[in-house]
Amino acid sequence: MTSMIKRIVLTGGGSGGHIYPLLSVADELKKAPFDLEVYYIGPKSSLQSEFLERDIPVRTILGSKLRRYASIANIFDIPKFFVSIVQALVRLYTLMPDLVFSKGGTGAFPVVFAAWFYRIPVVIHESDAAPGITNRLSAKFSKKICISFESAASFFPQKKVVFTGNPIRDELLQASKMQTTQSKLSLGLKEEVPLLFVLGGSQGSVRINRFILDNLDKLLQEFQIYHQVGSANAEESELLANSMIQQLDSETKHRYKMAGFLSAREMKNAYASADVVISRSGASDIFEIAAFGKPSVLIPLAESGSDHQRLNAYEYAKRGATVVIEESNLTLHVVESQTAKILSDRGAYDAMSAAAKAFSKPDAARAITGELMKTIGLAPTSK
Repeated sequence: MTSMIKRIVLTGGGSGGHIYPLLSVADELKKAPFDLEVYYIGPKSSLQSEFLERDIPVRTILGSKLRRYASIANIFDIPKFFVSIVQALVRLYTLMPDLVFSKGGTGAFPVVFAAWFYRIPVVIHESDAAPGITNRLSAKFSKKICISFESAASFFPQKKVVFTGNPIRDELLQASKMQTTQSKLSLGLKEEVPLLFVLGGSQGSVRINRFILDNLDKLLQEFQIYHQVGSANAEESELLANSMIQQLDSETKHRYKMAGFLSAREMKNAYASADVVISRSGASDIFEIAAFGKPSVLIPLAESGSDHQRLNAYEYAKRGATVVIEESNLTLHVVESQTAKILSDRGAYDAMSAAAKAFSKPDAARAITGELMKTIGLAPTSK
């Protein structure tokens, strides 16, 4: 007797912080010892090719941002939201899956609502220490809520909450034991000079980019820098960087490398090479940094929804794995002094590294997949 095929729809979008965890769960679903069909429904994105590369069919709907404040953009997004509800109802009707798994973000709520309308079970995942409006609404229609930060549990009904951590890409997990010195050499960098890996999330950070480039000559006197500026900021940042680098001597200018978007292979080399990571404090960034056990300096985005980046940063800092610098304190002196403090004390450095590793949840994707399987009446996935 052949087993019945179970159909699962993944939804979520807006940034790599939503898509990459979905891809991690998708990879685990592919390994599960059950007959599963996996689909993705969400707004158009440059990252949708990642699903297609995994033979996961993609169904698109309009993306619209839910806001709790007055904005001229609502004039356009409110009609798009209602259109996306209709689109999600049609998409789910044609697939009629056994389960919807939502990562939140742009375009996710219409799919969650459509699933509730058809009485399809919903499981959601909240990456941040404080949930955004999409997951606050989606929680009302879900059977289970997986969370990355324990503090997020206070926002949801306790009987629904499961603490899983935040899934990160399998390629990064496999590379998390790479040696720092070997990785530096593979990037054409000097192994004896401390390397700062600077990133601002998948879309980059204009303010962090400007800070680094405005102070590039001084920072490169002490450090090497591998700088991910984000695809949207690449052209502007490259022009500014080139003008700064022309003023440096031949020895110093080779200490700086820039990239717009980093592939998984490039990202794992950058993390492995870093002595200290300077980053925004999105959940995916934090859990990737933790997986590699890298001490970090986190700079929360001041305008992040529900102030989640600041809450993420301080929740992580409680473990002793990072230093938090608020944007209002983002000065050369503060960054140099905090970074030098981390690097100058080997015992403190190793303690931060150990705290980061202890915080990481390498089995997060497997734990979430187990919850999905149990929700549709299948046994938890085996290791």
